[in-house]
Amino acid sequence: MKKRNFLKGSLQDASYNILLQIMFRGVTFAMNVFVLRHLNQDVIGVMNVRLLLLESTVLFLSREAFRRACVSHTTQHNWPQVINLIWLTVPICCVLCVLFGFIWLHILTIPDPSVTSHYTIGVWSIAISCIMEMCCEPLYLVAQAFLFIRLRVVCESVIVGVRTVTFTLLVLAWSSRGAVLAFSAAQLLSIGAYTVSLYVYFWWYLRQRALGPGSSTKSETTLDDTKNSMSSEKSSESKSKTPPLERRQSLEEDFPFRSLRDFLPKRLENDSQMDTKLLRLTWSFMKQGLLKQLLTDGERYVMTVFPLLSFAEQGTFDVVNNLGSLAARFLFRPIEESCYFYFSQVVQRDVPIKNQNQTSMQEAARVLEQVLHCVTSLGLVVLVFGQSYARLLLLLYGGQSLAVSAGLATLLLRTHCLAVLFLAVNGTTECYALATMDTYQIDRYNKTMVYLSIAFLGTNWLFTRLLGSVGFILANCCNMGTRIVQATRFIRFRYKDSGFDPLRGLIPGKLFSASLLVSLFVTVLSEYYLYESSKLYHFLVGGVCFCLVIGCWIREEAELVPLIMSKIKGSKRE
Repeated sequence: MKKRNFLKGSLQDASYNILLQIMFRGVTFAMNVFVLRHLNQDVIGVMNVRLLLLESTVLFLSREAFRRACVSHTTQHNWPQVINLIWLTVPICCVLCVLFGFIWLHILTIPDPSVTSHYTIGVWSIAISCIMEMCCEPLYLVAQAFLFIRLRVVCESVIVGVRTVTFTLLVLAWSSRGAVLAFSAAQLLSIGAYTVSLYVYFWWYLRQRALGPGSSTKSETTLDDTKNSMSSEKSSESKSKTPPLERRQSLEEDFPFRSLRDFLPKRLENDSQMDTKLLRLTWSFMKQGLLKQLLTDGERYVMTVFPLLSFAEQGTFDVVNNLGSLAARFLFRPIEESCYFYFSQVVQRDVPIKNQNQTSMQEAARVLEQVLHCVTSLGLVVLVFGQSYARLLLLLYGGQSLAVSAGLATLLLRTHCLAVLFLAVNGTTECYALATMDTYQIDRYNKTMVYLSIAFLGTNWLFTRLLGSVGFILANCCNMGTRIVQATRFIRFRYKDSGFDPLRGLIPGKLFSASLLVSLFVTVLSEYYLYESSKLYHFLVGGVCFCLVIGCWIREEAELVPLIMSKIKGSKRE
């Protein structure tokens, strides 16, 4: 079996994901700018905090452990066993929907009818959509394992596109009172479109392959980032000179599915029904997932369970949180997903670094160092410019009511810029740790996460009582800081005596740091003297400072920038 080009696939996955995220999130941003002026903050709090928390809880607990376990060393999988394992997500999701649906409807505080009378419909729509999404989870994981890069990104973008357009049109037709009903319809339609898209594509793709190699050429070259093996002697010689990580997979040899029935669970006659090793790994990740979900959405759970904030305050917090998380959704999340896939394929969990292929380990260490350097630099840029341009961004996004000087939203967004820096570093370091830990290390890490979860929830409650909404963000920073310490300790231990030090990527360059300090000083003065009189001049000052910072970063990264450009040019040629 030929090795897939995991580094190239991961890079392309990240680049396509980022580009499509920017495009679709840009459309979403523009529509939200319009919709926010037609909804009150109470309704936004119900939809974006209460209902979306239900969705994220059910989906994360249903599938995250399976996704992390099943993308590890995919070339060694017995796929019928893996498919049987993945389909466990459906009954798990059904049980979770019943459990959390009951809690959301009968235990938590129900929104006042003056806010919305469609809350029950919203809960049911979330439950149904989660079950629908789990029914295509096997196809999603196969698409990721076999590098169907564009397909996966496009299908996920379909969710954003259909949901945004449907919700916008319906909320404009039904006004604020029908917003939750519009949200429910958009949720079901978007997940339905996503599910149908995946099944239709794989039906078409398998049908094309069954007709012969010629008919499937287009799909393989456009959606799979693969190519068929060539029989000529010249091609064989050129492939023999290619490093293992640069070789591509031949779907004719490696793709084990022949029809849509192969994606369904089945009884295996002469083998165990599931991969027991993956099952144990999944169980380890599942225990960890409970804790990670608390750490990820801890502030929303505190908002939901304890009456610390009204729905209107929750809505304001969510609007600012979404705005402050744009960098995470555009850049950090796609990078983390691609890095997790890459590291889980290249670095063996149970073998010390010094006993593995040193060429691959050098490449992995270099990738980790460069990714850490990039995300740290991005986080610092957001932190510096966010202090002076939070008000201007809120004015453009939600109008004057959000951008009031010294108002809650402005303070929240400025504080959130600090959280973005922590988020950038934590996402990458934790991604590497979870992708390369063995089962024992994961279980030990889970025990640490128990204490972190308890401390995080307690810190959330305490900081919110003392500082209000800002306390949620500061508690999250403390939480991520602790997780960064845990992950970096693991990475340092992992690379001990190996000669590699990828954590150097966390240290920004001197010239870049100096340019950030100068920009911070200049933009703060610009906001103080120019914002009220001329927002355009204030914006232009920020643009000049931003160009200065980027120029200093490019000058300092003499090695990294040419590498990025060469990868981009290589992708374009292919």
